[in-house]
Amino acid sequence: MNRLSTSECNAYFQPYIDKVNKYESLVEGLKQHLESVASFYHSIPEEKYDYAYAEGKWTVKDVLLHIIDTERILAYRALRIARGDKTSLAGFEQDGYVEHGFAKNRSMESLIEEYKAVRQATITLFNSLTGDNLLFIGEASGFPISVRALGYIILGHENHHNLIIKERYL
Repeated sequence: MNRLSTSECNAYFQPYIDKVNKYESLVEGLKQHLESVASFYHSIPEEKYDYAYAEGKWTVKDVLLHIIDTERILAYRALRIARGDKTSLAGFEQDGYVEHGFAKNRSMESLIEEYKAVRQATITLFNSLTGDNLLFIGEASGFPISVRALGYIILGHENHHNLIIKERYL
């Protein structure tokens, strides 16, 4: 991974980016995660799917759905910026997404399949971009962000949540 410059994203996202290994390429990292993350969620005992480690915290299924939703949003932002859209992109309220996602009514298998489908679409998107497109900078949530930073945030964001699951849920 080429080091992202500080002008490519808000410092808020740096902890996510710091959780990404130095893959050969962004697309390679996305591909590697496709299988490893799906395997990780398959390995979680069924009795943990609806477990939350504290009152008001998300369940394991909520976390996976949050990862899926966030990837969709970040990939959409990447598409718009890569295509030269200069519109300032609004933020999103993650708790509302989880509340209205109703992960508790879903099977873990359906969530994993959705994760895989979304990830495959993200891989296809980033695979289609040129080096120049990856460096395009737009605005999201009031801050500049590059297309490639969005890709690395997708990876780091899921790493962040999966580490929390390992530490506090299992």
